[in-house]
Amino acid sequence: MEALMRWIYKFPLRLRSLFRKSRVEQELTEELRFHLEKLIEEKVGKGMTSEEARYAALREIGGLEQIKEECRDMRRVNYIESFLQDVRYGLRQLRRSPGFTAVAVLTLALGIGANTAIFSVVYGVLLRPLPYPKPDRIVELREVDDKGGMMPFADPNFDDVRAQSRSLDGVAEYGSGPESVSGAAEATRTMMSSVSRDFFHVMRVEPVIGRGFVPEDQHFGAAPVALVSYGYWKQYLGGTNNLSTPKLTIENQSVSVVGVLPPGFRFPFDSAIWVPRELWEHLPSRTAHNWGVIARLRDGVSLAQAHSELSGIARRLKQQYGQDTMMTDVAVSRLQDSLTSHVRPALLILLGAVGFLLLVAVANVVNLLLAQATARERELAIRAALGAGRGRVARQFLTEALLLCVAGGVLGIFAALWGVDALVAIAPHNLPRLEDVSINLPVLLFALCVSVAVAAGLGVFTALRATSGDLQGALVERGQGHTGTRRGQRLGRVIVAAQLAITLALLVGAGLLGRSLWRVLSVDPGFRTDHILTMDLALPPADQEPAKARRVQFVNTLIAQLRTLRGIQEVGGTGGLPLNADLSEGTYLVMNPQDKVPSMQDLDRLFHDSTRTGEADYCVATEGYFRTLGIPLLRGRLFDDRDTIDSPHVALISESLARQRWPNQDPLGQTIEFGNMDGDLRFLTVVGVVGDVRVDSLESRPRPLIYVNYRQRPQSTSRFTVFTVVMHTSVDPATLTPAVRGIVRQLDPDVPPSFSTFTKVFSDSLKTRRFNLTLVGVFAATALLLAVAGIYGVMAYSVVRRTHEFGVRIALGASAGDVLRLVLGQGLFTAVVGVAIGIAGSFVLTRTMQSLLFGVSATDPVTFAGVALLLTLVALLASYIPARRATKVDPMVALRYE
Repeated sequence: MEALMRWIYKFPLRLRSLFRKSRVEQELTEELRFHLEKLIEEKVGKGMTSEEARYAALREIGGLEQIKEECRDMRRVNYIESFLQDVRYGLRQLRRSPGFTAVAVLTLALGIGANTAIFSVVYGVLLRPLPYPKPDRIVELREVDDKGGMMPFADPNFDDVRAQSRSLDGVAEYGSGPESVSGAAEATRTMMSSVSRDFFHVMRVEPVIGRGFVPEDQHFGAAPVALVSYGYWKQYLGGTNNLSTPKLTIENQSVSVVGVLPPGFRFPFDSAIWVPRELWEHLPSRTAHNWGVIARLRDGVSLAQAHSELSGIARRLKQQYGQDTMMTDVAVSRLQDSLTSHVRPALLILLGAVGFLLLVAVANVVNLLLAQATARERELAIRAALGAGRGRVARQFLTEALLLCVAGGVLGIFAALWGVDALVAIAPHNLPRLEDVSINLPVLLFALCVSVAVAAGLGVFTALRATSGDLQGALVERGQGHTGTRRGQRLGRVIVAAQLAITLALLVGAGLLGRSLWRVLSVDPGFRTDHILTMDLALPPADQEPAKARRVQFVNTLIAQLRTLRGIQEVGGTGGLPLNADLSEGTYLVMNPQDKVPSMQDLDRLFHDSTRTGEADYCVATEGYFRTLGIPLLRGRLFDDRDTIDSPHVALISESLARQRWPNQDPLGQTIEFGNMDGDLRFLTVVGVVGDVRVDSLESRPRPLIYVNYRQRPQSTSRFTVFTVVMHTSVDPATLTPAVRGIVRQLDPDVPPSFSTFTKVFSDSLKTRRFNLTLVGVFAATALLLAVAGIYGVMAYSVVRRTHEFGVRIALGASAGDVLRLVLGQGLFTAVVGVAIGIAGSFVLTRTMQSLLFGVSATDPVTFAGVALLLTLVALLASYIPARRATKVDPMVALRYE
């Protein structure tokens, strides 16, 4: 502290000395001249002549400029001035070599800009805190079964966890889905969430207009009320402060808007409307997993402590209820981690890949700086002869590197602004928190740190290399015609080999992702995708018989009218479109023909008999659905007009289910019970077997699937119902959208449709894979170009520096072929070393991206061999042009070189 106070006290004097530079310099010069004159007088007094005395005094004192420099350093007032002097000199040096400066700045801008853009996505998605008070205290809870599988919560298990937990300050259920909402400015398909009473307490969010939910709103049979998002309030409710006026119609019920939530709050799943979950009955089954659960940790409670307590509760419930509950543990994770867990590996791999690109760019600039330092050997030798120490020379190189990196960093930030917009535009739809991706202060600090780190690395490396030899001896060597050293050429080739190794790792990564995408595209999805128009409808619930009849009538009429449109060849409908819906999965029972329809108590008993149960997805479909998508009928028949709500209920099953459940039997005529999915306990008779389809994604194996007829079971398996109509067209599907929309509006103006094409649905399912491949591919291609430029530059510079040597070789009888093989051999050796190192490193690095691959091993030999061969050939091509130039050296000119 005392030293700091002394520095602060003397700072004004130092600052004054800086701005009185000329006077201080004059005083220093006069003082040195005084001492020199005194020493000359002393020498003259000893009998020397004036000239001899002067030379003797100068030899005794040393270099006057060197003494001045030491005096300035001893005064410790010259830091700012010296730095500014270095900056001015560095700017002159960079201006003197505009080509070098432009290439170096653009190369650094490319590396820094790409890193900044990718980091902005990583920060916005993974690192930026959620916009809620103390977001690190908000956690998500999931049930865990005895196999480690995680599931949403069942109502009774949620109630017990909420009642018994002491480590949580609030626990809440939520569920979301699109709903048709009318009564506002226009009918819309809007994401709506049902949330239980502690939801907004957990999130620490309060309405900015109106009120929140009160106990009178949160019980079964209460008058429906809703909170709306700020954006929905502005766009569809006109921004009115009188909330007693707006009445929304949701699920055929009038809903009063009682409050508006703060701007930006859209959790969960980009919701715009929230209603009390308590408006719907609690299901008594502990195996009906329907609800997401969030909670807030109490102050002072760690994540591990909460997990320990909740695990104990789960074990007690398992002991108490046995097979009636599947929950054996509770998974606890921070909400932010839960929201981003599925994209975290890919984003971190992309950040690592763009970091490799920066290393390749820096290596290129290092080679450029080393070439510049070699060209400045005479200047450095002269400066050393005039008294400049190695530290002073090194500081100059650091300053010049800093200037390059600052310019590259500023240009890179501007490039990142464009890059972020491009990344958001091509990002997959499942990438969360895209609205938080921007060039903000943390991202700018990251760019600054990268620029400073690169500048320090460049400056230190170049300075050490430039000052590692005998600077004054270099002046003599330069005068004798020696041009460069083998050590400098070897260093350049080492850097190029490192570039090639890093580039190979990026190319291998891109190659593996590309082969994975090709494998995915070669998968048979089990359905056609071309010329299919899709229309999503958020239909009202159909839990009661009158509502079921209305839904069946609506769908029948809609399909019949759509078939009359010119250009539509076939029409069908489903409750779960492949690649675009999350079908409900449940446990079915194989029944005997003589069995009676069981009660719910009988079902619980039968479910414990593993010989009669199986797991399958549940899907509602029309008879035209299979013909529209080209799903083949393998055995039996499809649904038809005989299958009415009063006739025996029938089912179609997928080929995988028939193979799994009845491998050596005829599945036709078999009877199954699947009433736990939709509440209808009537048996289903298998009347047909259809081909397997990839429901979740092209990468997942076909799962067992049971189709039921929409005429017999129009009710959904959850509150949030989306019914998708699919139309096979003979014309461009987009041209039919207005006519189809008009038919829907005529039948029910309160059911707004959402249109797409199955080609787009198919493409969107691959968007994440294409996003990763596009970015890694761009990074790899850019790194390849930089590596080619690097090896070309090093070989060309080597040829120029060895002109004298090549002239001597040719004069002594070496042929052009000998010189060509010599230069190409050096380039090939460098390439082989780089490729070998790259292959070894890639074997380790590619294992981190195994989760992103499909049908391809992380050590796929075809990819490794192809990339290694490509890189070697490209390196040879980059070396060929300088090698050809070496063969054209004129021996007479070369021998007179310098």
